[in-house]
Amino acid sequence: MSKLFFSIFLFCFILSDNSLAQVCIDCHYKETPNIVNDWQLSKHAENEIYCETCHGENHQGMDDIANVELPTVETCAMCHDEKAEEFKKSKHALAWTAMKAMPTAHMQPMALMDGMKGCGGCHKMGIKSDDEINKLKSEGSMFGHASCDICHTRHSFSVKEAQQPQACQTCHMGFDHPQWEMYSSSKHGVRYMLKQAGVLHPDTPAPTCQTCHMPDGDHNVLTAWGFLAVRLPLPKDEQWAADRVTILQALGVLDLEGNPTARLDAVKAVNLARLTEEAFDRERNKMKAVCADCHSANFTDAELAKGDDMIREADRMMAEGIKIIAGLYEDGTIPKPDSYSSAFPDLLTFHDAPTVIEQKLFRMFFKHRMRAFQGAFHMNPDYSFWYGWSELVTDLAEMKELAEQMRKK
Repeated sequence: MSKLFFSIFLFCFILSDNSLAQVCIDCHYKETPNIVNDWQLSKHAENEIYCETCHGENHQGMDDIANVELPTVETCAMCHDEKAEEFKKSKHALAWTAMKAMPTAHMQPMALMDGMKGCGGCHKMGIKSDDEINKLKSEGSMFGHASCDICHTRHSFSVKEAQQPQACQTCHMGFDHPQWEMYSSSKHGVRYMLKQAGVLHPDTPAPTCQTCHMPDGDHNVLTAWGFLAVRLPLPKDEQWAADRVTILQALGVLDLEGNPTARLDAVKAVNLARLTEEAFDRERNKMKAVCADCHSANFTDAELAKGDDMIREADRMMAEGIKIIAGLYEDGTIPKPDSYSSAFPDLLTFHDAPTVIEQKLFRMFFKHRMRAFQGAFHMNPDYSFWYGWSELVTDLAEMKELAEQMRKK
């Protein structure tokens, strides 16, 4: 008996007592055969989880396609409640809210945001309210409202797939979060790629993204420093504390007197930063415990401290760059946009900043500062230096010269 014939026979036997599932299979074998193939390879198929479990029973033919139910986190939680609850506590679950909270999100083409061809393509992983999903549907967006299938891609929803570092690559690469490039060219990543290729023994210790950020399959993904590498309380180092206050003011979470603004509430709502010593230490200690599987405690402490030092040094240059722009506002060389809440530039306007020198500051913060400290934590010296630190130095020199030329004009 051929493998194909046996597979068809087996599924026909399994489905013989489930007429609705058989209707789905018969139709989709003709219309979208690879969806069926994907499902047949899945644990769902092995455990007799049929189409209607996730998609409901109201779509049974071409005439009622609009009635098909599309899964959300709650759909997956029916069986995977523990992992769903972990996910709901993670920064991933807040990704959609974080995108929508950005001050110029509404200025971008719809296709990039709600259309999910740009920022929304990754941030769709975040949980959406029923109202948000209904709004998306009313605008013609029927897909991409789930979260779990970002990593466990449909319709196989494979755990093994989601455990591979490549599962993280689509979102964690590029401009402001090049973790894939850093990891895959680090010794950690190189060892794992060689292990995948069969060059190294299958039992060779080689960490993946999931090893460090999802230990034991914990879906509550957080980091000690958070995405922007700003935190509270302020450091004891007086210069670093002053520099961080400047950055927080340029992020709009502190006013000119150093008092919290309404935007700090938004930062809290999306868990973008650790705002207490306890919160920072909890995530830092979780990472240390992972490192301890391969490294000594003193090695781990020293390496993490170097990453902290890179943030401090990068913050020194960032604060200087921010003050260059603030000085141009103060002397009237360039107008400060009315929408800015303080005398500082608003880093969260991204590429929508109105002048070239302000856009250079945005790139300094989100591209080069990110590479400087993330490269250190991901054990990638080239990213820390050439793509990070060296570019920060160049950015600052160019901004100083450009500011001087602008004042002369």
